[in-house]
Amino acid sequence: MRITSTSCICPFLVCLCFVQRCYGAAHHGSIKVTRNQTKHIEGETEVHHRPKRGWVWNQFFVLEEHMGPDPQYVGKLHSNSDKGDGSVKYILTGEGAGTIFIIDDTTGDIHSTKSLDREQKTHYVLHAQAIDRRTNKPLEPESEFIIKVQDINDNAPKFTDGPYIVTVPEMSEMGTSVLQVTATDADDPTYGNSARVVYSILQGQPYFSVDPKTGVIRTALHNMDREAREHYSVVIQAKDMAGQVGGLSGSTTVNITLTDVNDNPPRFPQKHYQLYVPESAQVGSAVGKIKANDADTGSNADMKYTIINGDGSGVFSISTDKDTREGILSLKKPLNYEKKRSYTLNIEGANTHLDFRFSHLGPFKDVTMLKIIVGDVDEPPLFTMPSYVMEVYENAEIGTAVGTVTAQDPDAANSLVRYFIDHNTEEDSYFTIDASTGTIKTAKIFDREETPWYNITVAASEIDNPGLVSHVPVGVRILDVNDNPPELAREYDVIVCEDSKPGQVIQTITATDKDNSANGARFHFSLDEGLSFNPNFTLRDNEDNTASILTRRRRYSRTTQDIYYLPVLISDGGVPPLSSSSTLTIRVCACERDGRVRTCHAEAFLSSAGLSTGALIAILLCVVILLAIVVLFVTLRRSKKEPLIISEEDVRENVVTYDDEGGGEEDTEAFDITALRNPSAAEELKYRRDVRPEVKPAARHHPSSSLDSIDVQEFIKQRLAEADLDPSVPPYDSLQTYAYEGHRSEAGSISSLDSATTHSDQDYNYLGDWGPEFKKLAELYGEIESERTT
Repeated sequence: MRITSTSCICPFLVCLCFVQRCYGAAHHGSIKVTRNQTKHIEGETEVHHRPKRGWVWNQFFVLEEHMGPDPQYVGKLHSNSDKGDGSVKYILTGEGAGTIFIIDDTTGDIHSTKSLDREQKTHYVLHAQAIDRRTNKPLEPESEFIIKVQDINDNAPKFTDGPYIVTVPEMSEMGTSVLQVTATDADDPTYGNSARVVYSILQGQPYFSVDPKTGVIRTALHNMDREAREHYSVVIQAKDMAGQVGGLSGSTTVNITLTDVNDNPPRFPQKHYQLYVPESAQVGSAVGKIKANDADTGSNADMKYTIINGDGSGVFSISTDKDTREGILSLKKPLNYEKKRSYTLNIEGANTHLDFRFSHLGPFKDVTMLKIIVGDVDEPPLFTMPSYVMEVYENAEIGTAVGTVTAQDPDAANSLVRYFIDHNTEEDSYFTIDASTGTIKTAKIFDREETPWYNITVAASEIDNPGLVSHVPVGVRILDVNDNPPELAREYDVIVCEDSKPGQVIQTITATDKDNSANGARFHFSLDEGLSFNPNFTLRDNEDNTASILTRRRRYSRTTQDIYYLPVLISDGGVPPLSSSSTLTIRVCACERDGRVRTCHAEAFLSSAGLSTGALIAILLCVVILLAIVVLFVTLRRSKKEPLIISEEDVRENVVTYDDEGGGEEDTEAFDITALRNPSAAEELKYRRDVRPEVKPAARHHPSSSLDSIDVQEFIKQRLAEADLDPSVPPYDSLQTYAYEGHRSEAGSISSLDSATTHSDQDYNYLGDWGPEFKKLAELYGEIESERTT
C-alpha cells in the first residue's frame, strides 16, 4: 500500500518533499514496493522472497487558513492488496476523523473540510486501516500516521508588556542602556521567517536608538539635560519575515523620563537686597525672607543659608525652611533706631548634596548682600530697671514713702511720662503712686506677721500718647518690728511624781515669737518676781531658748494637794524687749519605780492607805463569790417548796385562755356561765388535797332561800374574804377573775344567756303584725316557741 500526497505545490515545498518523501517515488513522491520479488544485482543469482504485504506511507501536510470553496486535498492511502476492483475499503480514525478529515473508502483520498489554524493545533494523529469489503476482515494491520498543519505568516508580532514607562538619569553617557523590549510572534519559528522579528525605532530619534535583534533601547546623544527637556515618547516597531517587504509588524510606546542630578548650582536673582525692619520688632520674630533659585529638584535643590560676615551678624540670624527652601531672617537682639539705623549682611546659599561628577560645573553656592534699614517707631516709656524691690516697716503710718520708680521716653522727642498702678489685684489697692514723680506710698497699715510681701504692677505712659504703656513689677517687702511678745510653744502637761527628789527636772519648755529672728531669737525664762518664794518648784534658764522645771522638795502627796500652778515669765531680745507671763499646771501622780506614771486618778488615794492593785482585785473577787453563793442558796430553798402544778380537782379560779371561737348565743354547751349570774349554782369551796390546812375553815351553811337572795357582788366579796383567810393559799399571788354586770335592768336583758336554764313566757306572735320586713324574724321565733312547747 502506498500513500500519495499533493502537498508539495510550491517550489519550496516541492524541494522539501523531494528531499524528504519523493526520493525513488514513481508518482507524486510515493514509494512503491513490489509484491513478490526484488531486483537482483549483476553477478548475483536471483533470490526468491516470501510475498510481504505492508503499508507504504509517510507524513501528510495541510496548509492552515485554507479559504477555498472545495475541501482541501490532503493525500491518498493505497494498499498493495487493492486491485482496483473496489473490494478494499479504507477506514480513517483518530483526531478529526470524520469531522475535519474525510476519506473516500474506495479510492483512499483524504480531504480537509475545515480551515485549520496552526497556532491552535499543530498536528493531528490518525489511524488508517484497509479491510475486505465483503468479509469486513482487515487486510492490513492498523497503522498510525500524522497530518501536520503547515504554517503561513498570519500573525503579527506583539509587545505583551507595553506601553512602557522608564527613567534614565540626565547627563548620561551616549549608549547608556534604557530598556529592553521584546515582541512575540505566534507563527512557527522553525518554518521560514514567519516568526523572525527585527526591531526599529519609529519615533524618538535622534535621542534614542534600538538594537534590531535584541530590542535594547539606548541613549543616542551626550549630556541630555533634564532642565532642557524632561520627557520623551519613543515608538518601537517589531516586524517579522526578518523585516522584508510583506512582513507583519506591531509597535509599542516607551515613555522615558530624565531624572535629575545635581548639575545646577544655586543662584540669587539679585546681588543686592534691601529690607526694612521697624525697631519695635520682637526678639525671635521673623523679619524677612530670601531665596536662591536652583534649577534642580528634590534633594539636589536642598540648600543651607548662612550669614558669612557683616555688622549685623550678632543682631540677626538666618535659618532654612526645608519646604520652601527659603532663608528666614530672624531678630536676635532688640533694635534701637536712636542707636543704629542700618545693618549690612552677606548671605550665602549653598547646596547640601553635591555630586562630584559635576563639580566642574560649580561652585554650587552663591552669595548676595542684604542691607537692613531700621525704622523709627514711637515706643512706650522705658523703665530704668526691669523690676523693683522696695521695703517698708510694718505698722508704718498711712502715706509713708516706700520707693520711687523711673521711666523715660526712648524716642528723640523725650515726652513727659505719667505713672499709675494697675489695680488688677487687691494688693494693688494697698499702695498709691505719684503720677509725676513715680513715688510709691502706703495706703494702709501693714502687719508683717499677716502678709510679709506684696507684689504690685506699675505702669508708665507718655502724656502725649497715652496708648503707649509699659509695665514693671514692683515687690514690697514688709520689714519686722518687735511688736509680738514671746509665748510658750504649746500647752504643756507637767507631771510630778509623788516620790520625786529635790532638783529633779520634770519638764523642759520652749517658746515661740511671731516676729522674725532679728526681734526675738533669744528668749529669757524666769519665775515671776512679783510673787512670793515658791517652795515646791523652781525654773532654770538653759540659755538655748529652753528652760527646765525642777522640784524643790523630796516628796509630794496627792491627798494633800494634787495640782500646783507655776507662773513663768518669758522675754525676748528685741528692741524694745517684750515679755509675757504664762502659767504651768503641774499635776501630782503616782509613779512606778522606773519613773513611769501609774495613775493620776482616785486610785492614788487607795494606794496611800497601803492597798496595792493586786489586793483590790482579790477583794473584788471575794465579793463576787459571796454574792454567787447567796443567790444559789435562795434558789435551792425555793425549789424545795411544793410544786406549782395543781391537780385536776383543784377548783381555784385561774385565768384560762382559749384560742377557739365559740358557737355564739345559741351555743349553750361550751361554757356554763350560770354560776356567775346565779350564785346559788356555785359549788362549795374546795381546798387543796395535797396540803392539809392547819386551821379548819368555818362551816358555811346557807339555806337555799338565802342563796337566791345573795347578789353577785356579795358573792365576789365573800370569795375575796375566803381567799384572804385561807391558810392553805400558796406563797404566790393568784389571780381570780369574776364577771359581774350589776343589777338587772328594768327594761330587761336582750341577752339569751339565761335561755338554757329558764324559759321565757313572752309571746312573739306580734312580730307577724309588723309587716313583711319582719316576716322572717316572726317565723324564726315562732319555730323556737313550738320547739319549746314540744
